[in-house]
Amino acid sequence: MLTAKGDDIDRIVGLELGADDYLPKPFNPRELLARIRAVLRRATPSPAARPRFRTGRLEIDFDAREVIVEGRRAVLTHYEFEMLGVLARAAGRVLSRDSFLDALKGRASEPFDRSIDVHISNLRAKIEPDPKAPRYIKTVRGAGYVLVRESARWRTSSSVGC
Repeated sequence: MLTAKGDDIDRIVGLELGADDYLPKPFNPRELLARIRAVLRRATPSPAARPRFRTGRLEIDFDAREVIVEGRRAVLTHYEFEMLGVLARAAGRVLSRDSFLDALKGRASEPFDRSIDVHISNLRAKIEPDPKAPRYIKTVRGAGYVLVRESARWRTSSSVGC
């Protein structure tokens, strides 16, 4: 927060309401810049901390854009990788076709847009041991798709010694 109110109570209330920092006027512009950089450092993961997601024997490395399934690398298109990322970020929750289209394209779907079904089918062919009996991406009839959470977890490569 950048404000003219500099009393202790104002600072406390501002921070308790969710501000990352509180800087009263007058301020030194270099101090403002230093504080902004500090917040950005905390918000941006370091290069050594690469985000990964794992459920069962499916592992997604978002920085390297790699998917490892049961010890083998799956080669995905850009769109398939993005779809898998949307599923991973919502692991355990059912996503409708509209949710996919909004997350992937930022636009509303057409009333009969079934392209998501085709992409899910292609994705299953690449990551499922048996695409006809999917283990990772399940269909919830009439609702959408869900990435199964088999002790799913997010981690960073620094936490696994990579």
